[in-house]
Order: sequence, then C-alpha cells, then structure tokens
Amino acid sequence: MRKNILLYIVIVLVCGWGIYASLQAGRRLEKARLSTTLTEAAPVPIPVPSASANGALRGFLDNLHEPLSLLLIQIILIILLARVFGSLLVWMGQPAVIGEMIAGIVLGPSVVGALFPHAFDFVFPASSFGALRMLSQVGVILFMFVVGMELDVAHLRTRAYTAVMVSHASIIFPYFLGVFFSLFIYRAYAPPNATFLSFALFMGIAMSITAFPVLARIIEERGLSKTYLGSTAITCAAVDDVSAWTILAFVVAIVKAGTLVNSLLTILILLAFVGLMLFVLKPLLQHCLSTGAQQSDPSHGTAVGILILVFASGLFTEVIGIHALFGAFLAGIIMPADPWFRGRLEERLESFSSAFLLPLFFAFTGLRTQVGLLNDWSSVTVCVVLILIATLGKLGGSMFTARWTGMGWHDSFALGALMNTRGLVELIVLNIGLDLGILSPRVFAMMVIMALVTTFMTGPLLSLGNLLRRKGALLPVQSAAG
Repeated sequence: MRKNILLYIVIVLVCGWGIYASLQAGRRLEKARLSTTLTEAAPVPIPVPSASANGALRGFLDNLHEPLSLLLIQIILIILLARVFGSLLVWMGQPAVIGEMIAGIVLGPSVVGALFPHAFDFVFPASSFGALRMLSQVGVILFMFVVGMELDVAHLRTRAYTAVMVSHASIIFPYFLGVFFSLFIYRAYAPPNATFLSFALFMGIAMSITAFPVLARIIEERGLSKTYLGSTAITCAAVDDVSAWTILAFVVAIVKAGTLVNSLLTILILLAFVGLMLFVLKPLLQHCLSTGAQQSDPSHGTAVGILILVFASGLFTEVIGIHALFGAFLAGIIMPADPWFRGRLEERLESFSSAFLLPLFFAFTGLRTQVGLLNDWSSVTVCVVLILIATLGKLGGSMFTARWTGMGWHDSFALGALMNTRGLVELIVLNIGLDLGILSPRVFAMMVIMALVTTFMTGPLLSLGNLLRRKGALLPVQSAAG
C-alpha cells in the first residue's frame, strides 16, 4: 500500500515538473519568435484577460451570451415553467398539456416580453430562435410518431359506422364554417401574399382538428376508458385524426406546389409512398419484429432502427413538399400491431419527447404568439367569433350526428365536448400555417387562443353533462314520490 502511494506521489511530481518546465520553455520560444518579427512588422497586441473581479464577471457575462449557454438557459426555464403550470392545471382538474401551452405563451412576448422586455431580449434573442425551433420540431416529429402508434386500426373497425359518421361530420361542419368565415376576414386579416384558396382551406382545417392524444388522456383520467362513450370517442377521434391529417396533407401540397399539375404530382407521390409503407414495409416490420417483441423489450438496436425509419419517413414527406410530421405519423401507424411492443416503445420515446422536447415546442409557439396584436375591439370580436364558430361546428356537428346514429342526448353532448378538444395538435397545424405564410401573426394569435379555450372547455362541459345526466335520472324518482 505504501509503495503504491509513494509511486503515485513520484508520478505526480515528475509529471508536474515536466509540465512546468515545458511551459517555461514555451514562453522562451514565444519571446524569441516575437523578437524576430519586430523588425518585419508591427507587433499585434495580445489581449490579456483582466485579473480583476470586474474582468472575470465580464467574462462570465460574455459566456452567457454564447449560443449554447443561451439554449441551456432557455431549456431550463421552459421545462421548469412547463412543470409548474402543468401541475397547477392538473390540480384544477385540467390536462397538464393546457398548463404547458399557457407556459409557452407566458414566456413569449405577450407576458414576459411585455413586463420584462430587457430580460426577454437577453434570454430569447431573435438569433437564438433557430436552435430552439429545430429541437422543438424533433420533439413534434417523435410526438406524431407516438400518436400514430396509439391508433388501433382493428378497434376502428368495430365501431366503423358511428366513428366515420361522427368524425367526418365533426370535420365537415367546422370546415365549412371556417371557409365561410374566411370570406369576412380575408381582406383585413390574411397575409398580403396569401391567396384566398390557401387561406380559406387552412382556416377550415384549423377549425376541424381534434387532439387525439389529449382526448385519450382526458378519457383515461375520468375513468371512461372502458365505457361505451369512452371507446366511441377514442374511435371517432382516431378516424378524425387520420382524415384531418390526410386533408391537411392535400392542402399543404396545393399551397406549396403552386400549380394544379405540381400539386397532383405531389399527391400521387404521397399516395405511392403511403401504399409502400402500408402494404410493403408494414408486413415486413411485423414479420421481423413481432417475435422479438413478444419475448423482451425492444432492444437498443431495434429502437435505433425504428428512429432511423421515423426520421427517414419524415425526410421523404418533407422533401416532396408535404411536411415531416406526416411521415412520422405514418411510421407510427405501420408499427407492429402487438400492443405490448407498442407500449414499451412508446414508454421509451414519450418520456423524453413529452417531458423535454414538447415543452420546447410550446415555448417556441408562445414566442410566436403576440396576444398584444389583438389591441382593438374588431380583433377581439373576430377572436370571440372564431371560438364560437369552432365550438359550434365541432361540438354541435359531433353531437347532432351522434344523436342521429342512435346515441342518447347526454352521451352525444359528452362526445361532442370531447371532439371539441384541440390542444397540442392544433398548435402543430397552426405553426405549419404560419411557416407557410398562410396565417398572419394576428390570426395565429387568435387561433392559439381558440385552441386553449376549446381545450379548457372540455373538462367543465363533461362535468356539466354528468350533472344533467344525474338530474335527469333523479326526476322520475322525485315525481313518483310526489
């Protein structure tokens, strides 16, 4: 033991002396080189760091302005605030995602930027948006892959009639109202370069979205998963999701392609890609992964291979002019049908994407949301009308169609309230519209507020429906006793 300690001390002393001697010899070399260059050119002054406390503090502040330092500060603030607001909304009986959406808006120019402009400019300078945007997009891509995995195609077939009727009615009614309302706001609120076709089509699809993941979590939290209402709502939302994203893909193709011929070519390529994924790659994945999935967790190599598939699929749809989200969503759909395998894979991805990357997306959306643009009664009125139209089209269309298919009034109202949930998926669609130049910042702010309000309404409307149901059940008993 003593020999080892003695050897350690000798090694440290010898190497330490060697490092010191080398540095001293290097200084002499530096002086000799400077002396030989003095006659050839004027010496270039070498900045010497200040030894004072102020100099060190100035250096620390300069380091805070480095891109990596800013990104780390942003990530810490975003995740902390998202957790705080998410926990607060859960305590209020609302989904955590609403709190995370509110946290993003609070961090943006609407709240922090207005109250503390200097702090906002320091933490979120415009030059830092690029890195935050890329990280948030990766989170959304992984999120859409998980959404695709959560779709149970076999479950859709069991309630196909009600699901197709209700989900398509919940798309058609709000889509019509959105397109119709565009006639009144296009001239005053659309971006200068946006055509009426692209603006109206996008307003329609933005009104028609249902947030399938948020709806599924609300149903689970309220204990409705095994009820007829819960399973029907999940099925309707799943059909709605697939239909709405398909329509959105066509709208984006039309907007990006510019001409009818180019848009048709893009759509044909997309349809061929969908066929390849569903009828070639899906059976191949089922054959290769199903055996291993039933015996153990997805291996490291399997998870890496699936991530490569997700990003490659997203890359293809991005290149053809749709959006990377469609490719990721499709990659989730073609995963092996074994629910245990999908559940384990979802746990691995969702813990990272939902807890870390998605709050970055909420913050990035909040940085683009300028509620202060709604600074006159006209804008406020349009925003209120947008919320009413979105609710009327989605909740009303779903409720009356469900009643038409044979559901009771209370279940029909509850189903309509669930289908009116928009949440995160709506924000994804709105960001696509803003990136494409279809939505102006003012309309974007209105639609973000609409997404928050309609998602927040879901819980209270369900509670109202339960209250009316209980009162309806008690009325016959009270009348009989009287």
